[in-house]
Amino acid sequence: MGMPVVHWELWSKDPQRAADFYARVFAWEVQAMPAMDYRFVRTGGEGGIDGGIMKPDEGPWPGNMALYIAVDDLAAFRRRVVEAGGRILVEEQAVPGMGSFSLFADPDGRVMGMWKSATP
Repeated sequence: MGMPVVHWELWSKDPQRAADFYARVFAWEVQAMPAMDYRFVRTGGEGGIDGGIMKPDEGPWPGNMALYIAVDDLAAFRRRVVEAGGRILVEEQAVPGMGSFSLFADPDGRVMGMWKSATP
């Protein structure tokens, strides 16, 4: 199994403003998900990667972004992150009906995500 980038997120102090900007500039389709305070973004086109726009509850994140890498075992990859010199920032968290994710920082402090889909 490859480990492709499967999702991206923009972390913004004003997610609606960011969503409006990208929708206007690139004609991306933005779907509000009020229960999660999240905006799911469909970029369109073949081979494109969809993403989301959100305002994090904590951390030095607004104004940054993360890429999510598909993995088949979040626990195993969290161990690999730590063994390679990274830090786990968010343990496994479920996204109902979709899958689970975990956030980590690489040795330079860059935040990235790992994603395990609920369906193979």
